Amino acid sequence: MAKLWYLGHSAFYIEGEGIKALIDPFLSENPWKIAKPEDFKDLNYIFVTHAHGDHLGDAIEIAKKTNAVIVSIFEVAQYCQSKGANIHAMHIGGTFNFPFGRVKLVPASHGSSVIEGDKVITLGSPCGVIIEVEGKNVYHAGDTGLIAEMELLGKYENIEIALLPIGGNFTMDIKDAAIASELIKPKVAIPMHFKTWPIIDAEPEDFKTLAEKRGINVQILNPGDEIEF
Repeated sequence: MAKLWYLGHSAFYIEGEGIKALIDPFLSENPWKIAKPEDFKDLNYIFVTHAHGDHLGDAIEIAKKTNAVIVSIFEVAQYCQSKGANIHAMHIGGTFNFPFGRVKLVPASHGSSVIEGDKVITLGSPCGVIIEVEGKNVYHAGDTGLIAEMELLGKYENIEIALLPIGGNFTMDIKDAAIASELIKPKVAIPMHFKTWPIIDAEPEDFKTLAEKRGINVQILNPGDEIEF
């Protein structure tokens, strides 16, 4: 049985046979304050969907302390490597069979950059990531708007769990996330990227209502909640 732990915003810990991993580990500056970087001493992978600070987060620090491999888009991976982290670089549409299972990077419609001093450094394209855990596909959409490519996920990727942003402003809002869930057709949709700050103060219960009208099973995780799958 695999485990998924919601750390607030878009950060998750996922554990299963052969994998102990963080996804978008925004921890130390995360207003939800669910976990700290030092809480994770036994990791083998960290998945990063794009370079914005609320997603790249503490990935480099944690990777250097645990020897976990950062898996991300090529430009983000190279940036992390330049800071001393172990990496596995990929690109959108690419798949790789890791010891625990298959990983595929898929499109997201957003941006990807870091700020160093007074400079904004663009780091490639944002992505979503499909992670196979014990034979089940978990899709983390990253930050994205509603995109047509999601229909292909529903047709061909057999998504068990879809982690979808609902906050609006920077990503899909509740209405578009509900449409996305219908396109993706997961066994379970879980909302994320909401209520961290007032500008993304969306109600997950409203997403649940709209998505369930479209025939999608929704499970709301409050920050700190865990599920098994």
